[in-house]
Amino acid sequence: MNKAIFLDRDGVLNKTIFRMGKERAPYSLEEFALFDGVEDALTLLKNKGYLLIVVTNQPDVARGWVEMERVTEVNNKLESLLPLDEIKACFHTDKDDCSCRKPRPGMLEEAQKKWMIDFSQSFMIGDNFTDIAAGAAVGCRTVLIGSATNQGGFPSPHYQAESLYKWVENCLMEL
Repeated sequence: MNKAIFLDRDGVLNKTIFRMGKERAPYSLEEFALFDGVEDALTLLKNKGYLLIVVTNQPDVARGWVEMERVTEVNNKLESLLPLDEIKACFHTDKDDCSCRKPRPGMLEEAQKKWMIDFSQSFMIGDNFTDIAAGAAVGCRTVLIGSATNQGGFPSPHYQAESLYKWVENCLMEL
């Protein structure tokens, strides 16, 4: 069995853009920018034997706010810059009631089957409590990046850090 780091995309790996009153995914390569230290953090995790799998909700495609091609361009850019094993994306909105949209764990379960992942040796890292809930649902340890405050009825994370790099820097010896 393999161990994995499941990563939310926007707000963990790359910066978000404030539009329509909310933090949103970049809609173009011109808006795309990685957070400082992401490349180094993922290289360290990869060297520790973790699969690196992005699991990202991209509902703005279904809403008609961004074209699928733009999301694919951003994902392709991520794959060219980072040592990722796979990027999985859900393009549904909450109304679609799909199994892949976080907080549901469908994307993690699909990856588990493909990569033979041991969830108990894996982590889900995200900037939102829906990410934490998806990881908790399958038994991953969870890491909340940033200062999200709207926990609602979602579970608490195992760890919290200001950035992916800071979490890796502080916890690498434990992994």
